[in-house]
Amino acid sequence: MRPLSLAVALAIMLGGSIYPFMFAGQGGVVDHGFASAVFWAMSAGLVNGVGFKPRFVLWRWLFSGWACLGALLLAAWLRFS
Repeated sequence: MRPLSLAVALAIMLGGSIYPFMFAGQGGVVDHGFASAVFWAMSAGLVNGVGFKPRFVLWRWLFSGWACLGALLLAAWLRFS
């Protein structure tokens, strides 16, 4: 298990469940780029956090801890730019 990745994923999951309007941009419309980056970070955090390692190299990279961090940075950049 990797507790930091799992904690990030659970925080995203709970935050999105409690306050789903965080995925909306200005004017109340859904920001699909931001939401996709956040959901990628959540998925990567869950897969990496429980200790699962995919066999296929592409999936292993897409669901790694570094991918989780990169997706979070992408989401932050999309939100604040």
